[in-house]
Amino acid sequence: MSLLTVAKYAGVGLSKIGAPAMSSAANSFKQTLLNVPSTEVTVLENGMRVASEDSCAPTATVGLWIDTGSRYENASNNGVAHFLEHMAFKGTSKRSQTDLELEVENMGAHLNAYTSREQTVFYAKCLSEDLEHAVEILSDILTNSTFGEQEIERERGVILREMQEVEMNLQEVVFDHLHAVAYQGTPLGRTILGPAKNIKSINRNDLTHYISTHYKGPRMVLAGAGGVDHGKLCSLAEKYFAKIGTDYKHEIPLGQNCRYTGSDVRVRDDGMPLAHVAIAVEGCGWSNPDNIPLMVANTLIGNWDRSMGGGANNSSPLAKYCHEKGFAHSFQSFNTCYKDTGLWGIYFVTDSVNQENMIYNISHEWMRLCNNVTDFEVERAKNLLKTNMLLQLDGTTPVCEDIGRQMLCYGRRMPQHELEARIDAVDAQLVRDTCYKYIYDRCPAVAAVGPIENLPDYNRIRSSLYWLRV
Repeated sequence: MSLLTVAKYAGVGLSKIGAPAMSSAANSFKQTLLNVPSTEVTVLENGMRVASEDSCAPTATVGLWIDTGSRYENASNNGVAHFLEHMAFKGTSKRSQTDLELEVENMGAHLNAYTSREQTVFYAKCLSEDLEHAVEILSDILTNSTFGEQEIERERGVILREMQEVEMNLQEVVFDHLHAVAYQGTPLGRTILGPAKNIKSINRNDLTHYISTHYKGPRMVLAGAGGVDHGKLCSLAEKYFAKIGTDYKHEIPLGQNCRYTGSDVRVRDDGMPLAHVAIAVEGCGWSNPDNIPLMVANTLIGNWDRSMGGGANNSSPLAKYCHEKGFAHSFQSFNTCYKDTGLWGIYFVTDSVNQENMIYNISHEWMRLCNNVTDFEVERAKNLLKTNMLLQLDGTTPVCEDIGRQMLCYGRRMPQHELEARIDAVDAQLVRDTCYKYIYDRCPAVAAVGPIENLPDYNRIRSSLYWLRV
């Protein structure tokens, strides 16, 4: 029975017999979480992990999650992981680029990839009956790519144009600046795409060296979701990925410590109509127990856009202020996690007049989280967080992505009922204590672009993160 069906029947019960049905609805919800198919995990001889969840769906998503990204680059090859992702679809020793594209089109599948600061992902969406075909194609592009000189030159221009598009996305620009100042001098401070001078100089040797250095079995997860039989997926993994080795030819910087530094960067441009600002403090890594209370606190701040409904009835006090006073055009809180660190903060867009008002109200809300947040607010945020996390798992692709990411971050897939129990265990006191630990009297990282003359200076922002009371 789906969650939607459970919700529908719970609503019918409530209309017939009143409040007692709430307990029945809650029990049905918990039972549904327990009935979600379990994630089966197998480790191959070369260290590669195979993890899948079989929901008997007619479609499937299968992909490779690799524990490498821009964090494992240096200043001279920054951008090579993203460049490699682009080159993966440009032809192999068995298939030309045209043959690969036609083959994927003819089977009605979708092939895609992306690169983050800590992970590189290649995945395919297909019919369940085409699972082996999809796995074979993923194996081919991963192990047999030719990296032809012409294709490299052509893709160099594509990536440079992509960089121009990213520079027009001010949210991306601000977050790159935020990482650059928060983790200055460390690999997390570099961009995923890399600087233009690196893109113009990356060659075939750089690509093959990066593969031989980082694409190793123990750092790879073959994840599957939908109509995926785990035994069959393990057999396919042994058949197509057995030649991926475990030995390292080069020394790799696996133990890099990315220190956080409270600081700011401001790019003033009075010709822009709006200011884009991000403020963050250092959060925690994926496996840190404090991550769940920080997620609840993040949900308490929430997000808002002036085109949204709700008005004065928004649950977030910050959203109410923005709606009633017009302090901002939009804002969104974020909790970005990495293995051993993270950024917890807020990104907002406002005009040149209201920046000081927005900073005041943000710092006021953050201090309220540390001191006065109520049980009622926390319960509401917990319900919203659980709903949002379940909605994000609607489909085989997000489930597959969740499996792959959690296997790399936690070493296992956290069951839904365990995640719900961890969220339920959070109360207002725990939120206050955790926020006090990470936010109160901490040095923030600030990144701002646009007409930011009225943005308070760093010391003003820093001093707003504690309350002096007699």
